[in-house]
Amino acid sequence: MPWQTLMPMPNPSLVTNMEFQHTPVLLQECLNGLHIQSAGIYVDATIGGGGHSYHILRQLSNSGHLYGFDQDEMAIETAKTRLSTLSQPNFTLVHKNYRYLKGELLAHGVSSVNGFLFDLGVSSYQFDQGERGFSYNQDAHLDMRMDTRNALTAALVVNSYSEAKLTHLLFNYGEEKFSRSIVRKIIAYRQVKPIETTFELVDIIKSAIPSAARQDGGHPAKRTFQAIRIEVNQELEVLKEALHDAASMLSKGGRLCVISFHSLEDRIVKEYFKSLSEPPVWNRNMQIPPVAFQSNFKVVTKKPIVSSPEELEQNRRAHSAKLRIIERTGGNER
Repeated sequence: MPWQTLMPMPNPSLVTNMEFQHTPVLLQECLNGLHIQSAGIYVDATIGGGGHSYHILRQLSNSGHLYGFDQDEMAIETAKTRLSTLSQPNFTLVHKNYRYLKGELLAHGVSSVNGFLFDLGVSSYQFDQGERGFSYNQDAHLDMRMDTRNALTAALVVNSYSEAKLTHLLFNYGEEKFSRSIVRKIIAYRQVKPIETTFELVDIIKSAIPSAARQDGGHPAKRTFQAIRIEVNQELEVLKEALHDAASMLSKGGRLCVISFHSLEDRIVKEYFKSLSEPPVWNRNMQIPPVAFQSNFKVVTKKPIVSSPEELEQNRRAHSAKLRIIERTGGNER
């Protein structure tokens, strides 16, 4: 099957004026973890610039195929260019969020997959592209959309959400202990004028956090920006859906590899893998104790795999990366 790109052609200016730079994190660990079969079907759910996928595709024969998903238009275009340089261009790119991966794969006649890779979070390219509004170090319109076709932006979240909803957001998605103080400042500011730029929001956050607390723990806006970005892109809800769909499509012996970059994502992955591989713990609220539990999955990584000191020196994005892997050991024969 020749490569296909299921998307409208991107704006030429996007391609000529920018370059999607992304160094794949935990590359060799992912390749080893996937146990790649040359004739297998593999899915990169977050293809980015194609860094991981390039090396996966190199190990596939004509009988194998790679499907790559990304909601970022520039990522898809860059991945297409990179993967097309290989002698075996047996890949299909889908310009959609990975929450749609099951439906898209089934539409292509794929019901069983040998391996899935999820590289979560925001790419270095998206952070560095200041106008996207992801970075608290660059002044830009408050956007933070990974898929610019979506309606919800960071500006809408900050200017339209209620005080209670914003506080819940910052506390739960950002684990921000000064969430109440920050939100009160946001509410007061937006009553005078809308909050429109990243630096406006950064100044509001700084004014809400005691000076002593701003000296430690990195940039004072880091947790708030994370929380808003997660909300704009519905990252945690989408992750839960996609993990379930990916696990349901794994063939026997197939593996699901997930790289996470903060504790909220990692906790979801860890708990979901545990639910697949271990019997539920009985409690008195259950009608009957769980019996005859038989798992079709085995957790490969009892502890998450982290980057080597050498990788940490070369790639700053690797510092918080954690790789977890699970394997289907029974059922869903291919």
